[in-house]
Amino acid sequence: MKIRSWNVNGLRACAGKGFLDWLEASKADVLLLQETKARRDQLDPAVREPKGWTTAFAAGERPGYSGVAVYSRREPNEIVEGIGIPRFDREGRVLMARYGRLCVLSVYFPNGGNDCARVPYKLEFYEALRAHCDELRRRGRQVVIGGDWNTAHREIDLARPKENAKTSGFLPEEREALDVWARAGWVDTFRHVHPGRAGAYSWWTYRAGARERNVGWRLDYHFVSPSLRARVKGATIHPEVAGSDHCPVGLDLAD
Repeated sequence: MKIRSWNVNGLRACAGKGFLDWLEASKADVLLLQETKARRDQLDPAVREPKGWTTAFAAGERPGYSGVAVYSRREPNEIVEGIGIPRFDREGRVLMARYGRLCVLSVYFPNGGNDCARVPYKLEFYEALRAHCDELRRRGRQVVIGGDWNTAHREIDLARPKENAKTSGFLPEEREALDVWARAGWVDTFRHVHPGRAGAYSWWTYRAGARERNVGWRLDYHFVSPSLRARVKGATIHPEVAGSDHCPVGLDLAD
């Protein structure tokens, strides 16, 4: 199974920059989108329901904000929106597709904000989602969580760690939140496959030619439950794909 995840920073805008061409070229079986910024009925039919795909969307209550989607080559057994906590679910941050025992979640984690005002909310979301996913594990599910986690975990995961030590996205408490996931057995698949690879980023600010100079952050991950570790056959980042300030990331699972 080829799973791809992409924060498109506005699906309608990305659609005008070659999204559908990339979708077909990706050869993905499942595509997880974040920050779609649109309701289903606001999308052109070709984007909303491309030929050969089933699609599901979760939008935030606030227009033009947040939103996630799942595109799938085969019909999931079940689609579940949110995690059952209204103050998180109203922002349209979680959408799960279930294929038998396998649960694949598209997640747009909160941004802490330039002033760090939303860091407490962000950390509470991390914990609530982990409890939700741990419960899926206890029920015998195998779980993939793909999306924009909005945190660079280690110094290797951003170009300028010292300059960003007090910036949301690399605060000690945010990095510790990812440590908690790791201690609970969740596997960062890119680091599992590429433990020492530096310079591999998935987000770049639009300012000062950061992408061209590769002054970026790795914010987009696929984490998997321990039961899937042995099935991880590939983990990729695709900085050559334009259309957003993020690029797609990939996970290949053996059957």
